Amino acid sequence: MMKPAVAFVLLCSLLAISSTAEEFDFFYLVQQWPGSFCDTWSGCCFPDTGKPAADFGIHGLWPNYAKCHSLHDDEGLAAGEHVGDVNAFFHSTSVGRRHGKNNKKKCWPEYCDDGNAALSPWEIRDLVASMETSWPTLSCKSSQSIEFWSYEWKKHGTCSNLGKHDYFARALALKAAYNLTAILAAAGIVPSATDTYSLSDVSNAIAKGTGFTANLECNRDADGEDQLFQVYQCVDRDGAQLIDCPVPMPTKCHGDQVKLPLF
Repeated sequence: MMKPAVAFVLLCSLLAISSTAEEFDFFYLVQQWPGSFCDTWSGCCFPDTGKPAADFGIHGLWPNYAKCHSLHDDEGLAAGEHVGDVNAFFHSTSVGRRHGKNNKKKCWPEYCDDGNAALSPWEIRDLVASMETSWPTLSCKSSQSIEFWSYEWKKHGTCSNLGKHDYFARALALKAAYNLTAILAAAGIVPSATDTYSLSDVSNAIAKGTGFTANLECNRDADGEDQLFQVYQCVDRDGAQLIDCPVPMPTKCHGDQVKLPLF
């Protein structure tokens, strides 16, 4: 029979573990088109490994709530109503996805474990080559992609209930399983200096190619024209399988036609 003192210690340990687990509803796997990132007034800079391929690159794997939580009461709103932030590591091209000083809603967890926030390349050493290809930085703040990955881990990964290696490995596996560039190309949606495509065609192509609905986000090029910027694919809480996105989000597109600029 277990002694009371031992049982109490085990109970406390289980409570401590459960109290640190983050409660969220799904992940956004966010991928961005590099041509749209770069073709803005802010521009971009290539990482020290050189110009990335003309392929959708991972922005992040972000835990998210299906309903935003009020900081004052129990009422909520669809989390998609506040989606759209381009991570602070990058230049700002859109209104905030996350809550700010004047927004009393919390739509996702962030910065959940300061004690586990540091990321060493050694911890993901077997993933680095793949990450340099699939998750490159385009920020002019730093040419070191490890700084981008560290930021993503600190802000979002620490809330994922995943270890560092699993967090990055699962994002890479999902991207590899569903190649957005190839999926769009199969539907005739390819980078072009002149052509435009309807948002519904883009959305339908992704749904057909992956089997699941996704959310889309536009930004504007240097001439003020809409271009497809980011694709938000929804993922289950284990970070393992795509799901249909449970909430819509504003596209920030000003019309139905978007560009997919050359890169």
